[in-house]
Amino acid sequence: MQAHEIDYQIFGEEMQYVEIELDPQEIVVAEAGSFMMMDNGIQMETIFGDGSDQQGSGIFGKLLSAGKRVLTGESLFMTAFINQNYGKSKVSFAAPYPGKIIAVDLNEFGGKFICQKSSFLCAAKGVAIGIDFSKKLGRGFFGGEGFIMQKLEGDGMVFIHSGGTLARKELAPGEVLKVDTGCLVGFTKEVNYDIQFIGGIKNSLFGGEGLFFATLQGPGTVYIQSLPFSRLADRIIASAPRAGGSSREEGSILGGIGNLLDGDNSF
Repeated sequence: MQAHEIDYQIFGEEMQYVEIELDPQEIVVAEAGSFMMMDNGIQMETIFGDGSDQQGSGIFGKLLSAGKRVLTGESLFMTAFINQNYGKSKVSFAAPYPGKIIAVDLNEFGGKFICQKSSFLCAAKGVAIGIDFSKKLGRGFFGGEGFIMQKLEGDGMVFIHSGGTLARKELAPGEVLKVDTGCLVGFTKEVNYDIQFIGGIKNSLFGGEGLFFATLQGPGTVYIQSLPFSRLADRIIASAPRAGGSSREEGSILGGIGNLLDGDNSF
């Protein structure tokens, strides 16, 4: 086994965090900004790329690995947490927004898992975090994630994050699942991923669901999220106070009068 064998426990419901238990000298790598807390004796170290053997030991290999992360919208650097104690120690990482943390055992999925950009949270040292480049123009332009998704390879544990409620679908050979492009979290390497035009003038112009959805053909495992971060951000922006201090009253027939009755006379 190449990756460090770590133990873990996931806490919480809507706002989760994962607690990683490290043996002496075991290491977990994480995205910058995901750290929550750790025991005394764990040492933090900023590293180029993912720190896996696949990136090579030379400066060129490290730069190449870091460059791949930039293409997926991530930072050049990651943070490694090393247990320098003589006994077991724990370090925790928090989800960035409401949703679920998914523990992915790469051994279970044949050593490879494909996921959306920005979903990676942390992993055992030795897991390679690279890019999966789509050779299909339609998927690249209209698939919601562009030409590039994240590729997680190795034999260790990986933790990714999804928004809202999580659904796991096991697809039989030839079985097809159609998904909103933003709701797709990740899938195993056997799954055939493409996009499909919704069709119909009314659906395209007035359906409000976009022009395309993702099609995933089995066999394999697919993870779906109910609340993509982009959808959450759009709702927050739509409900934000407008210029002049007034806010949008969703579902209220009173509008600004409702604000006055509530004691808010800023409209």
